[in-house]
Amino acid sequence: MKRFEDFKKLDQLEKERENKIVKTSLFGIIGNVLLAILKGIVGIKSNSIAILVDAVNNLADGGSSVITIIGTKLASKEADNKHPFGYGRIEYLSAMIISVIILYVGITSLVAAVKKILNPVEPSYNLIGIVIVALSVIVKIVMAHKFIKIGGEVKSDSLINSGEDARLDAYVSLSILLAAGMYMLFDVSLEAYLGAIISIIIIKSAIDMLNKTLSQLLGEKIDPHLAQDVIKTVENFPGVEGANALVLNNYGPNNWNGSIDIGVPETYTAEQLDEIIRDIQLEVYYQYKIMLTAVGVYPINARSRHITSIKDQIKEIVFSHQHITGIHGLYVDEFDKEIRFDVIISLDAEDRLEVLQKVVNDVRHRFPDYNIEAFPNVDYTDR
Repeated sequence: MKRFEDFKKLDQLEKERENKIVKTSLFGIIGNVLLAILKGIVGIKSNSIAILVDAVNNLADGGSSVITIIGTKLASKEADNKHPFGYGRIEYLSAMIISVIILYVGITSLVAAVKKILNPVEPSYNLIGIVIVALSVIVKIVMAHKFIKIGGEVKSDSLINSGEDARLDAYVSLSILLAAGMYMLFDVSLEAYLGAIISIIIIKSAIDMLNKTLSQLLGEKIDPHLAQDVIKTVENFPGVEGANALVLNNYGPNNWNGSIDIGVPETYTAEQLDEIIRDIQLEVYYQYKIMLTAVGVYPINARSRHITSIKDQIKEIVFSHQHITGIHGLYVDEFDKEIRFDVIISLDAEDRLEVLQKVVNDVRHRFPDYNIEAFPNVDYTDR
C-alpha cells in the first residue's frame, strides 16, 4: 500500500517529463533552423530542387518542435471546472498539427518538383554544398535517435513523430548525396525526380502520423501489456478472486481514468469491501497513474459441488455460441433462485443483443427454475 504523500513523487515525475520534452524540442529547433538556412543557401546556389525541398522540410521540423513545446506547456495545465479531466489531450492535437504541417510541406514540395520536371534546370554542385548535406545526414541521425528515445521514455507522440521525421530526413539527405554523385560522375541529373520521390515519401509519412493521432483522439483499445499489468496488480490483493471488465479512458499521455470489476467472497462485509477498494485505487494510481473512478464488485460463491456443477454447465452453454469470448461475474443465488453473469461479446457480432438473447434462452432452458440476469460486455483490453 502506498501512502497518499507518495503521490508528490508522481507530480515531480510529470515536471521532469515536461522539462525533457522542452529541452529536446529546443535542441530540435536550433538544429533544424541551422540546417534549413545552410541547405537553403546551398540549394539556391546549386539550383537543386531536392536540397531546397529538404531545406523547407527542415524549417517545418523546427516549427514542429515549437508546437511540441507549446502543446506540452498547455497540456500540463491543472484540471479545472471546465475541463475536470485536464488538458492532456492537447499533446495529441499538437502531434496532429505537426502531421498537417509535414503533409503541407510534402504537397507543396511535390508541386515544385513536378514543375522542375516539366521545366528542368541543370544543378551546379560544389564541395561545400556536398559537405553540408553530408553533415546534415549525421545531425539528423543524432536527432532521430534522441527524439525517439526520449519520446518513448516520456510517452510523447509529438517527439516520436519528430524523431521519425528526422530519420526520414537523414535518408532524404543521403539520397541527395547519391544524386549529386551521379551528376558529377556521369552527368545525369535526377534532381527533379528525386525531389518528387522525397515529397511523396514525406506525404506518406505525414498521413501515417495523422492517422495514428486521429485514432488516439477517437479512442483505441487499451495496450494489452498495460491491461495485463493492471489486472495482475489488482488480482494480487488478498481476497480478490479475479479482476475483469477493465475500461480505461485516455485523456493524454500518462493520464488515464477508468473502472474495473473484482470478484470477492460472498461473505465480505461493506467495511471489508471499502478497505480493499480504496487500497486498489491507491495502488493502481501510484503504479500506473490510472484513476479508477469505479471498482465494481461481484460475489464469488462458496465452494460446493452443486454450485460448481451449475457454473460448469453455464460456461459450456455460453461458449457454445459464436462471438462469445468470455464470461465473468457468474453467481448462483440459491436463496432467490437467480443466476447472474456478464458475457463478453465480440464487436464482430452483427447483432450483439441477439447473441445475448440466445445465450439467455439456452441457459434458461437448462435451468428453468432460476431467473436469469445477463449483461453484455466488451473486452476493451485486447489481451
